[in-house]
Amino acid sequence: MSSGAAAGAAAAAAAAQRLREEEEEMTKYSDAELQASWEFKILRSNTAAFKKPDVLRKVCEEEAQAGWVPLEKFDNSRLRFKRPLSARANDSTLIGYDPYRTHYGISPLKFTLLVVAGALLATAVLISLIALVAALAK
Repeated sequence: MSSGAAAGAAAAAAAAQRLREEEEEMTKYSDAELQASWEFKILRSNTAAFKKPDVLRKVCEEEAQAGWVPLEKFDNSRLRFKRPLSARANDSTLIGYDPYRTHYGISPLKFTLLVVAGALLATAVLISLIALVAALAK
């Protein structure tokens, strides 16, 4: 891995850690909420898909099938939901939907692989162009 790619990976890891820490601060639950038999989740998108109103509406409708109620939109990549624990009883009737999904759209692994592949491709193209210019300059 090139030093640029390593630096990019380190920056991405640091950004992910900052988001997790931010979510911990933003999602403080009161004793009343925790005692009221609620469960909570954060749904993430790697592509900021929730900035589109039609996608946001669709996601909320999908989550409602399992009893999830939107609480807040942190940003264009993160939504927080809650549902009563009693909604678990209907989970077995859901077809083609995971009520505990935490990612929407492309998976984090595929997204990372695409970014790394794109960076490697861009590096290869840049090196090829430099070599071509150097060969033409002779």
